[in-house]
Amino acid sequence: MAGDSRILMDHNMEIGVTPAQVKKLPKHLREAQISTERTHLISDPAKKPRQRYVQKDGKCNVHHGNVQETYRYLSDLFTTLVDLRWRLSLFIFTLVYVVNWLFFGFLWWLIALIRGDLLHAGEEGWTPCVENLNSFVSAFLFSIETETTIGYGYRVITEKCPEGIILLLVQAILGSIVNAMMVGCMFVKISQPKNRAETLMFSHKAVISVRDNKMCLMFRVGDLRNSHIVEASIRAKLIRSQQTKEGEFIPLNQTDINIGFDTGDDRLFLVSPLIISHEINEKSPFWEMSLAHMEKEEFEIVVILEGMVEATGMTCQARSSYLDTEVLWGYRFTPVLSLEKGFYEVDYNNFHEVYETNTPICSAKELAAKLREGPLLPQLPILSPEPIKHTFDPLNRLSNPDPLTLDEDKEERDSGGDRGEKNGSAAALEDPPLLDGLPD
Repeated sequence: MAGDSRILMDHNMEIGVTPAQVKKLPKHLREAQISTERTHLISDPAKKPRQRYVQKDGKCNVHHGNVQETYRYLSDLFTTLVDLRWRLSLFIFTLVYVVNWLFFGFLWWLIALIRGDLLHAGEEGWTPCVENLNSFVSAFLFSIETETTIGYGYRVITEKCPEGIILLLVQAILGSIVNAMMVGCMFVKISQPKNRAETLMFSHKAVISVRDNKMCLMFRVGDLRNSHIVEASIRAKLIRSQQTKEGEFIPLNQTDINIGFDTGDDRLFLVSPLIISHEINEKSPFWEMSLAHMEKEEFEIVVILEGMVEATGMTCQARSSYLDTEVLWGYRFTPVLSLEKGFYEVDYNNFHEVYETNTPICSAKELAAKLREGPLLPQLPILSPEPIKHTFDPLNRLSNPDPLTLDEDKEERDSGGDRGEKNGSAAALEDPPLLDGLPD
């Protein structure tokens, strides 16, 4: 008897019978990734950890080495400064200003030295280029006051120093350029939209299960902020090594995964968490992958969410990835949206939670072939055609039945039985029995 039950369970598992009641897998079992008879996990404890192409936080795990043409970085100096780490950016920011002040301070000191202002400092009747400039330190302080437009009033340039006037103009112009560049770099670095991506969430796992008799690969995305991402769109890539028919080996080949590009489902209204679904059809790279086949594959799914930040209008991009060991076969996501009094509430405690469900272990191609042979899952009854409209009011007819009409209908039903044997269901639809069950 137990053997028959096991055979029946395996048969139901292969054809994809949906259970009457789905129970949630306990958390400690999900973390341990223990496979059951009803569902299977793609992750295999025996597999060695692989190197990611894209980290979970969206950082690309690629380093550029042996770059000979390093001058290309200087051709786009602004972007190079923005891409530097914070400690390097702050160091360069401070260094540029200090060097600039020292350079122009040296020029002011050099003018004073050439003119003899340092030798005649404090003499009556001597008009220096810059009053009260008698050392390199005072020249450095005057350079800072000039470029930052502080103007303490103690050191001032005189009108009898044309070379000082020219240097003043040059320092004012170059100082404005330095301020614009360095302050611009810091502003762009602070307001980079990648910081906005920190509040965009991706589920820790991706799942594979059946939706509407079709195998689907699904993952969940969400936005923690109340300010939404405008014109959000999402796309996915399959990263895996490939060998061509000619024997060429292509490492980390990228293949598009259709998640609604042709239907517009890739454009999201990300107000609440959404489950992104990829239908595994003939054009899908997972079309011929069964559970056993996928357990042997090594791949990575990279998902990219793009949109404009509502507050700043800057384009934001958030990335994440799923290794083959992070794709769960036979699971679905736990709902997170509930209706409260006057609003919808999102429970982010269940954002990463999944529950198990019966799913065929065959490939989507084999499942489609079985579905063409006959329905595998219990189907809802087919809706009957729309009733033929009549010119009379059925409510008035039901409330005030005419005895003559009742006799005529009875005769038509009696004769309609013989006619129905000849014409089939079409004859039965010509005059639907509206008065069945009414007392004569």
